Amino acid sequence: MGILVGGLALIVFQITRWGLLVTSGTGLVPWELWPSVLLKGAWFDVLVAGVWAAPFVLYDAAVPNRWRRSARHRPLRFAVLWTFISFLLFTAVLEIAFWAEFSTRLNFISVDYLLYTHEVIGNLRQSYPLGWIFFSIGLTAAGTLWSLRARVIKIDARPISRRRRLGESLFGVALPLFAVLFGNLDQMSGLGNSYAEELSGNGFWTFAAALRRNELDYDAFYPTLPQKEADDVLAALRVERSPLSELLVRDMNDAADDRTPFHRRPRHVVLISVESLSASFVGAYGSERGLTPNIDRLAREGLLFRRVYATGTRTVRGLEALSLGTPPVPGQSIVRRPHNDHLATIGEILRKQGFATMFFYGGRGYFDNMNAYFSGNDYEIIDRPRFPKDTVVFENAWGVADETLYANALTTLRRIPKERPFFAHIMTTSNHRPFTYPDGRVDIPSPGGRDGAVKYTDFAIGEFVSAAEKESWFYETLFVITADHCASAAGKTKLPLEKYRIPLIFYAPRLLDRDVFEPMVSQIDLLPSLVEVLGKRGDDHFFGRSFFEGGPPLERAFISNYQSLGYVRDGFLTVLLPQKRAECFRLNPIPLDATPTPLNTRLFREAVAYYQTAARAFKSGALRLSE
Repeated sequence: MGILVGGLALIVFQITRWGLLVTSGTGLVPWELWPSVLLKGAWFDVLVAGVWAAPFVLYDAAVPNRWRRSARHRPLRFAVLWTFISFLLFTAVLEIAFWAEFSTRLNFISVDYLLYTHEVIGNLRQSYPLGWIFFSIGLTAAGTLWSLRARVIKIDARPISRRRRLGESLFGVALPLFAVLFGNLDQMSGLGNSYAEELSGNGFWTFAAALRRNELDYDAFYPTLPQKEADDVLAALRVERSPLSELLVRDMNDAADDRTPFHRRPRHVVLISVESLSASFVGAYGSERGLTPNIDRLAREGLLFRRVYATGTRTVRGLEALSLGTPPVPGQSIVRRPHNDHLATIGEILRKQGFATMFFYGGRGYFDNMNAYFSGNDYEIIDRPRFPKDTVVFENAWGVADETLYANALTTLRRIPKERPFFAHIMTTSNHRPFTYPDGRVDIPSPGGRDGAVKYTDFAIGEFVSAAEKESWFYETLFVITADHCASAAGKTKLPLEKYRIPLIFYAPRLLDRDVFEPMVSQIDLLPSLVEVLGKRGDDHFFGRSFFEGGPPLERAFISNYQSLGYVRDGFLTVLLPQKRAECFRLNPIPLDATPTPLNTRLFREAVAYYQTAARAFKSGALRLSE
């Protein structure tokens, strides 16, 4: 039976890979890489098929011959096989959907999504005809089993000797042991094309690896420097995080500062982080699709930052950068980790200086641990459960329509005493599969795919700013429009720089002249910039650097996925990897692709200094804000 099960698994794995490879096409995976993809893929498929075959082999070795031939055993055997085949087919369909969304095999994202069944199952139900899919899977599994029925009956009719039972027992133990000893996720690497490397893997294998690698200890897996040397490197880059005691004592509120482009300081900040808003969607950044007329208008009338790069590929990574201002630590985002309360977030820093600090979210904030993280860092949480029912004009699995989110944010902001400044972080949900939104808002009917969702979220931003203009605090407020991450970060290299480019716009009528900021900056530089613009204490406690700090701009960015840590500077991309490895790529200006090149020692040391120090600071508690 083990051979039959393993063979079925191999067939499904191979068909899945071929399907993904053919639909991806040579535009993503050149012809010359196909043999390597298929050869590596066969290796992983054999390993995983062996693991799945092992319990069937051990069962056959253990079950008595009398029970094998009994009338009650046959339907049990068929039921188990039907379930197994259905599971294989379901996983194949799941991999196809996951590839369409993320261009990867099953990974740590799928591990995280197991915890949030309401949002994930709701999203699947609203995006795909699940009833027909499940019916087709069950029918195909039944048809397959029917064609194999004679073989299955023959297997059970044949008695097994003691000698064979011993052999099967040893074989059943050896199969998974062989996979563990000789299989490694890193064997997917080496093709020089991230799509090809992903397709060479097996979804079960990558899923199991994600369970094990969801958190990576920097010092155990990545290149390091003596900490004194790392501190010196950062000091040369003017990253000298001030002692927390000084942060709580020093008063900057009345200090003269003519470095910022503001005529006078704003009293309030509204930070809008739009779900999955790549810069490539926005007209102000070169798009000709006409999806963002409202954002484009705000960009023309405000300060547009030309080259801004997100730190990661998921909302929690963007929230980490936009609240904590630290380079991404490997593995899971700090938002999802234990002991992440009372950190030196902008919410905690401003709350200690009299601000009302709030986090608004259109979905349920337990998702991705948002409520625990933000409430533990002195933000007031206003999420979907706190919205009155009569304010909800539309919602899907991920949350309410953006217009409902903004309406509830305005209602909350109106209740703040006029003498109290506020910092409001608003996280949207509408630009997300299933891409549904209220009818009649934009000229793309719902569900309108990504284009419709972007156009709707732009519509909602325009309506929000127009409504806010009627408020007494409007002309004392800096509106910041940015994104948590891009719609897709997949590319031919592990970290394709252009897939991390996000919009960033400062809009503050009467406080700020229209202009364009050209230097390259990172998502983590926003927080110290906001603290400096507000004239408050703590701008120099972040790893990021204010946009408006004196001296030449650093022109650097941090980009990552859950285990590849990228550092962009001087036309090079330095990537730190597990097993204490590092790679370097020369970035070609047009197009922004990457060519492997020897490691630049200076940039390597800078990359290690940033990432090592940030990871150790969180682990040691140095990111905490003392009372």
